[in-house]
This record gives sequence, structure tokens and C-alpha cells, in this order.
Amino acid sequence: MADGKKVNKDTYLFREGDAPDAMYIVKSGELAVTKTKGTSEIVLASLNPGGMVGEMAIFDMKPRSANVKALKDSEVIVLPYDSLTKQMDSLPVWVKAIMKTMNENIREANKKIKMLENANPDAERYPPHVINKMLSIMNYIGTVFGTKEEDSVVIPQHRLRNFTIQVFQEPTNKMQSILSTLKDLGYFEITDLGEGQQKIVNKQPQFFIKFVDWYNEWLYKQDKDKIPVSPEEIKILEGVIFYASKLPADEKTKLRKLSLTEMQNNSMKDLGHVIKVEDLNSLSEKKFVSEKVMQDGGVFVNVNYEDIEPLAKNWKLIHDLKKHLR
Repeated sequence: MADGKKVNKDTYLFREGDAPDAMYIVKSGELAVTKTKGTSEIVLASLNPGGMVGEMAIFDMKPRSANVKALKDSEVIVLPYDSLTKQMDSLPVWVKAIMKTMNENIREANKKIKMLENANPDAERYPPHVINKMLSIMNYIGTVFGTKEEDSVVIPQHRLRNFTIQVFQEPTNKMQSILSTLKDLGYFEITDLGEGQQKIVNKQPQFFIKFVDWYNEWLYKQDKDKIPVSPEEIKILEGVIFYASKLPADEKTKLRKLSLTEMQNNSMKDLGHVIKVEDLNSLSEKKFVSEKVMQDGGVFVNVNYEDIEPLAKNWKLIHDLKKHLR
């Protein structure tokens, strides 16, 4: 009745929505039960030798409710439903009734959990304080237990995982999502070493240490003192930074005098989009740059490059994380 089946690493035993035909017992290796979330997968459970999966559909034959994927080369014992059903026919009616009721209760509980998760679709899965907490954990592990490689820091994976779960009691799937996003954004390098092991490299450790301090301070300011920067304003700030970086700073004030007229005339050629003089109105109102001044040769503002360069980088990270973490 039972046959063996090999499942190679990173391949699926079955996917969410597939028609069911058998249940499986893990003979060797390791499998993961996952749910698809957007373009990523959330790990719900891992299955080691002796673990069982696919048993729920034996009563109602409903489509698979999750994916099952091999984390390493594995082998499972296949128990086809047809054969199991014949054996179950010999069980007492009350035993089958209990088993069916338990199965239905589990499915109903899963539905209620899903409803609770979706009860507030506007709720942030990664609110700002959680993001900053995760980044703080990364900074701590990198600083205390990490290994320096030139300007980068290698973060030990097992330490990061243990502290995330055991010390800070945060889910590892959230940490992994943030790590993957930072990799996609170019801040981290993550290399798969096989057997579920990764080399995690923070390419900008000093930036993240300063970012966490700055963001923590900003988050706990009174609302009246918070001055946010929108994605549109970041784009303008980056243009200001591009041109201001080429200008000398005044020896006394440390300010750089930027011609908005020249920026407007050259921005399409240099940046690929036009930055108009009036686009800086909001930046001036928020005191990120000075008020505009009309002088011979056009319109000018004074720029404190040392202040706005990290400001733009910080806010770009905030908006990039918000955009990519769903």
C-alpha cells in the first residue's frame, strides 16, 4: 500500500490549491509547510522524520490548504487515500465520527484564524516600531557577535535566529522578510550555504546603527514635533543633494548656495526628471533648505548638506521598507 517518494531540495511535494490524493509520512530529510503571501512564502511549520502531512483531506477531499516544500533532499512514505479509505471502512462508526469531527474542527479553527488576521486589512503587519526593533536586533548581533569584513559585518545566522525568537520573542518569518527586503534593496548580501544555512552580510553597519537611533528618537517625538518626508520630497531632496555635493561650503556657516534655476535647467539631463523651482516650496517650509532668494542669475537656496544627506537616506529606507514589506 505504501510507496516511497523522493523530494529534492527546494521542490514541492504539493502546492496550495492542488487536488489531494494521498497523505505522507516523512521518512528522511526535512519539509516545510508554507503559505503564499504576495510574492513570498511564510513558513508555518517544519516536518522532520516521523512527521505527517496531507491527512486532513482524507474526509472531505478539499484542495490543499498550504504548500509543502523540501528544505533538504528528503523521502516520504506515500499513503494513497484509496487504500486508507478501505482500511477506515473497517473501523467502528463512532471512531470515524470522532475523526471526522476533529478534522472539521481544525478546518473551522483555521478559517477563524484567517478571518481574525484579515479583520483589519489596513493594519500594518510591519509597523514602524517593529521594523526598528528588528533592525536593532540585527545591529546588536552584528556588533557583539559579528565578524568584520572590511566595511561590512557578517551577522551569525544562528545567533540572530535565537535572539529573535528566544530573547525578543519575535517571529523569524518577519525577520527573514526584512532581511530579504534589505538584500533586494542592496543594503545586505545573503548567500545560501545549503542545509538551510546562510551567510548574512550587513554592507552598511554604521548607517543602520545611526538609523535606529535617529528613527527611535523620531518615533517618540510628540506629533507636533514630527516632520515627515514624503516619497515625492525624497526625490527632490536627492536632486538637491546631487547638486549641492558639487558646491563648496561656506567656511563659517557650512552652508552651500544652490542655484534652483540651474538645477531646473539641468535636472532632466543629469537626473532623468525635471525639478522645478517651485518643487522646493515644501522643503523650504519644513526648513530642510532655506527660503528662496532672488538674485542676479536666478533663484537660490542655502543648503546644509551634512544635515539633509542622512535625512534623505533615512527616509528613503523607511519608504522602501514600507513599500516592499506586505
